[in-house]
Amino acid sequence: MGEMATRELLMFGGFTVVVGLMLYVDLFLVNRKAHVITIRSALIWSAIWICASLLFNVFVYFELGSEKALEYFTAYILEKSLSVDNLFVFLVVFTYFGIGPLYQPRVLRWGILGAIFLRATLIVIGIELVHAFNWMLYVFGAILILTAYRLLNGVADEVEPGKNAALRLVSRYLPLTTELHAERFLVRLGKVLYATPLLATLVVIESTDVLFALDSIPAVLGISHDLFIVYTSNIFAILGLRALYFALAGVMQLFHYLKYSLAIILGFIGVKMIIHDLFKIPIEIALGVVFGLLALAIVASILFPKKDRVEAGVEQTTQAAMVAPEN
Repeated sequence: MGEMATRELLMFGGFTVVVGLMLYVDLFLVNRKAHVITIRSALIWSAIWICASLLFNVFVYFELGSEKALEYFTAYILEKSLSVDNLFVFLVVFTYFGIGPLYQPRVLRWGILGAIFLRATLIVIGIELVHAFNWMLYVFGAILILTAYRLLNGVADEVEPGKNAALRLVSRYLPLTTELHAERFLVRLGKVLYATPLLATLVVIESTDVLFALDSIPAVLGISHDLFIVYTSNIFAILGLRALYFALAGVMQLFHYLKYSLAIILGFIGVKMIIHDLFKIPIEIALGVVFGLLALAIVASILFPKKDRVEAGVEQTTQAAMVAPEN
């Protein structure tokens, strides 16, 4: 037992060190100063994070075996797909608060770091609940089925930054200014300390991620109950979000069928969790369902493009991100 605990600690420690170094290079060396992130730069960093995730999958295969490797890969693909919803929220919130491409990277830098801490905490709580109370799987399964229903009915698409509860709480103690002050989150005007639109944007993004985490973490628990697999797959899926946003900002609206496939996937995993005592669906089948539905949604979105016009504000933001000059 002692050897197993030591081995797990070494794996967690090694993962934390490697990811920490990569994050430091990405966020505080390469992208330290305020600048517009070009599509080329975003694609390069997206590729780096995806390659790192897949190389880690190879490590899991040799260290923990093929079944754990399949669990990791399935969980990673699922979490990465669910993160598309986060990207759409980024787009809406940036447009609402008038945050241009120059300062968006700073907000997302701290947003991603906050999301990592939040997800790590919720994952540990979720794993402990499942291990302590087997019936929690039925609760998580029901949450996923409800989320699938909300996605199919468009309820989950409703994003209203101005009505965000966390932002209202912050504004009770810090008055909000409508003007940007370079890349500062707080500014003192006279004797009063104000929150800038950058801080308001960060608060909305972080609080919205809590809601996404309450859906995505039960989903990944439907794939694996192994803390190492759940934690690493979730964190790797989050790490590339910042680069992925700038790489896909101009084409996110094209994949309009993706939410339907995600809804079906969440419903499938919810059912998988509820019937786990009667029938255990093999991880190979789960991976096939996730991959198949995602591929179907992408192909359908390309073959049958949506003709609705994008709202003017969102359209301007995406165009600004796409035409940004090279550094």
